[in-house]
Amino acid sequence: MTMKGSIAALAALTVASAAHGKVTSPEPESVVVVLAHPDDELLMAPAIAALAREGRFVSIVHATPGDEGPGVSGMEKGAALAAVRRAEAQCAGKALGATEVANLEFGDGTLADHARGGSLAEALALRIGEAAIVLTWGPDGGYGHADHRMISAVASQIVQAMAPEARPRLLYVGIPAGSLPPVPDMAGWATTDPALLSETIPYTPADLAAAKAAAMCHETQFDTATREGMMALFDATMWRGKVHFRPAF
Repeated sequence: MTMKGSIAALAALTVASAAHGKVTSPEPESVVVVLAHPDDELLMAPAIAALAREGRFVSIVHATPGDEGPGVSGMEKGAALAAVRRAEAQCAGKALGATEVANLEFGDGTLADHARGGSLAEALALRIGEAAIVLTWGPDGGYGHADHRMISAVASQIVQAMAPEARPRLLYVGIPAGSLPPVPDMAGWATTDPALLSETIPYTPADLAAAKAAAMCHETQFDTATREGMMALFDATMWRGKVHFRPAF
């Protein structure tokens, strides 16, 4: 991917900061997507597909299997639901071209407890490893979800402690103010001043199709009509050809 305008391409996400003395390749080998639950990847799905299509090693890491979130499935909360959602996550990762999809197996809704004990940071640090780019939720957690906010905070904690020469680019996905889809379910979602969303990952129609295929995997979470129309709606409103991110540092 080549430079396009104001840091619109992937190469721009990996340019070294001279002030920090960081030396990196202009084309990263590894991207780690750090999320709380299966289906969280949908907010940046075509960007993930674009990164994978460009040949990057893309790892999607979910902290929990989503065992407390039956969505529209009617399933009981617990182990059986977790198993189905793990399978949905694998399905979505395959659709997006991810190299691997991993789950840290913390209980849904328990991330704050594990953050206090340090076990979440320890497990996540092993996954972040030597990544060139880390993508995650912003501090808002999308709509204030506690687990989303916690995974963002712990990822930030890990990256800010790393030495400059080893520190990956940490990018928070964001929705530009004024671009929320006009649907009641998203009325309470947080938006970001577009001036802060200084980095983007553009995507192709094929990447958007991959994102739709990923959405179709999450049968427990959304009805068929929602899954079929979600990516087109996001493309027409908050994305418009590129997924927006805010640099953490």
